[in-house]
Amino acid sequence: MSTAANNLGPTSSVVALCGGVGGAKLALGLNRLIGDRLTVVVNTGDDFEHLGLHISPDIDTVMYTLSGLSDLERGWGRADETWNFMASLEQLGGAAWFRLGDRDLAMHIERTRAMRGGASLTDFTSSMARKLGISATILPMSDHRVETVVDTDDGQLPFQEYFVRLQCKPVLKHLTFRNAASAVATPAVLQSLRDPDLAAVIVCPSNPYLSIDPILAVPGIRDALDKIAAPIIAVSPLIAGQAVKGPTAKIMAELGVPADSISIARHYPFLSGLVLDEADRKDAGKIDLPTHVTQTLMKSVDDRDRLAAACLEFASALATKE
Repeated sequence: MSTAANNLGPTSSVVALCGGVGGAKLALGLNRLIGDRLTVVVNTGDDFEHLGLHISPDIDTVMYTLSGLSDLERGWGRADETWNFMASLEQLGGAAWFRLGDRDLAMHIERTRAMRGGASLTDFTSSMARKLGISATILPMSDHRVETVVDTDDGQLPFQEYFVRLQCKPVLKHLTFRNAASAVATPAVLQSLRDPDLAAVIVCPSNPYLSIDPILAVPGIRDALDKIAAPIIAVSPLIAGQAVKGPTAKIMAELGVPADSISIARHYPFLSGLVLDEADRKDAGKIDLPTHVTQTLMKSVDDRDRLAAACLEFASALATKE
């Protein structure tokens, strides 16, 4: 067990707010270090129904990553995937723009079957995490359907149309989280954030606008964060003004926001501290928060472990100062 994990009390817990690929990498490191003391609250704003199936892209990415089933090269979906279903669907003229692998398809079918039978998304996710041998608790942000809608220069687009079919090419003007106001955070999510033994909340290096903001839009979550005594830290998703993967920098430019770690810190006004990459060391002194500078690029499993340990140690140091 790492020194960072040893710094946590025997009953201490950590909550991570997470999107898909980038966030899942850090969640993996945290899971490897602290296991069942970790709760990962995952964005479901990009969930949608496709081909009659309930698809939860970010939840599945987190589950596949933490269970060791993910395709490390693509960053999404399952390893050793085959595509016979998609080939047949395309041959029949079906909607083949959203790729569902043969192995991955089983998850979507089981989720849809379970939810039509009355299971909540939380129930199903918990069941699958156990079956996949994941130590951490993985929670959807809400069991209510919240839909990220992208207002662009091409009009209003459902999230997956913008993100996958159009590959984020339209200029983003505004984001709407449809149904968020009437949604509620699940009791499990609120309980994790109100845990008296909570040692830290870590905002993973996911897209702030597409992945973290939908979580914060769910009533109850932001209020819970504002009341947390434990340190809340974020890992900047930017390195030298660019995202490792995805459209974060593009979106910031389109919204007129400088693509730097200073803007990331301002985006999350509830933070106690920010972790930023060595390439952005010059920004550390311009941020009105404690900062920790380290390598945030996660190419290997060791990188994920190292960054997770750095986050836990930073949070522990902040807690000591409070």
